[in-house]
Amino acid sequence: MAKSLTPGATAGGSKKKGVKEYTGRQKAAIFLVTIGSEISSEIFKYLREDEIETLTFEIARLETIDSEQKDAILQEFQELMMANQFISTGGIDYARELLEKSLGSQKAIDIINRLTSSLQVRPFDFIRRTDPAHLLNFIQQEHPQTIALILAYLEPNKASIILQNLPHEVQSDVARRIATMDRTSPEVLREVERVLEKKLSSLSSEDYTAAGGVESIVEILNLVDRASEKQIIEALEDEDPELAEEIKKRMFVFEDIVMLDDRAIQKVMREVDSQELAKALKSVDNEVQDKIFKNMSKRAASMLKEDMEYMGPVRLKDVEEAQQKIVSIIRHLEDTGEIVVARAGEDELVV
Repeated sequence: MAKSLTPGATAGGSKKKGVKEYTGRQKAAIFLVTIGSEISSEIFKYLREDEIETLTFEIARLETIDSEQKDAILQEFQELMMANQFISTGGIDYARELLEKSLGSQKAIDIINRLTSSLQVRPFDFIRRTDPAHLLNFIQQEHPQTIALILAYLEPNKASIILQNLPHEVQSDVARRIATMDRTSPEVLREVERVLEKKLSSLSSEDYTAAGGVESIVEILNLVDRASEKQIIEALEDEDPELAEEIKKRMFVFEDIVMLDDRAIQKVMREVDSQELAKALKSVDNEVQDKIFKNMSKRAASMLKEDMEYMGPVRLKDVEEAQQKIVSIIRHLEDTGEIVVARAGEDELVV
C-alpha cells in the first residue's frame, strides 16, 4: 500500500519549501532559470559584477523546483513589475489604488511596501561606505560637477574632509555647484555611476532624487577647517556674491551664540545696539537668553528685559533681521581674530 503524503510533503519525507521561504536572491535565481538562458544573458548585461556572481552562485545551488513554485515566483515578479510601472506612471497612491482593485488590499500593501523600501536606496550608496581619503584620490581628477554630485550624496562629515583637501582652485567651484544643484535625472546618475563602476562597485537608481542645495553646502562648510571655509567663501564672493551671502547667513545662526565662550559674548555685546538685541531675543529659548543675560551686568540685564517686555509683539521678519545683524558682527569678529567660534570636529586648542 502506498504511503500517503500530507500537503507540502515529498516522498522522501521532507517538507516542500513554500515560495515565501525563499530569499529574494533565490527567487531571482529561479526566475532566471525559468525564463531561459537566452533572456537571462540579456538581463545580466544590466547587472553589476557582484550581482552576477551572487546570482550565479544561487543558480548553481538550486534544488529541484516544481512547476507550481515556478509559476508562483513568476506571478510575484509580474506583480512587482506591474506595481513599479504604476508607481512610475502615477505615483504611490495611484499604484496602490490599481493594485487593490486587481489583487486585494493586503497584497497591494505588501507589494507597495516592498517596492518603496527598495526605492529609498540613494545613489552612490557604495561610496558612502568608502574611506574619505581613498575616495579623495579616486575623484579629485573628475570634473567639478561630478565631484559636486558625489559630495552632495555623502554624509556632510565625509564630504567636508574631501572638500577641504581638494585643490584650492577647485574647492569654490565644487561648493558653488553643490549649492546651486537641484534635482538630478536618473539618466545622469546612471551615466556617472557607470563611469565610476569601472573602478568601484556602484548602485544605480531609477527614481529622481534630490540632493545638494544651499543647506547641503552649509552643512559641509560648517565641518571643514576655518582656512578652507574662508578661502571657499572668498572665492564665491568674487564669482557669485549673492550665493556667498546666502551661504554665510546660514552657516552660523543666532541660536549658535550659546557655543561662544563668555569672553567672546561680552565682546559681541559691546558691538551690538541694545534695541537690536532686545528684538533678536524675542523668539529664542531660555538657554540663549540666559547665556546673554549671564554676560551682562545685573543692571544692564534688567534694562534689557524691560525693553523686551515693553516692546510688545514684533514681526518675525524684524526679529530675524536683528538676529542676522548680530550674526554678521560675530562673523566679523571671528574674521579679525578677536573671537573664536567653535566648530564640530575641530580641536579646542587656541594659541
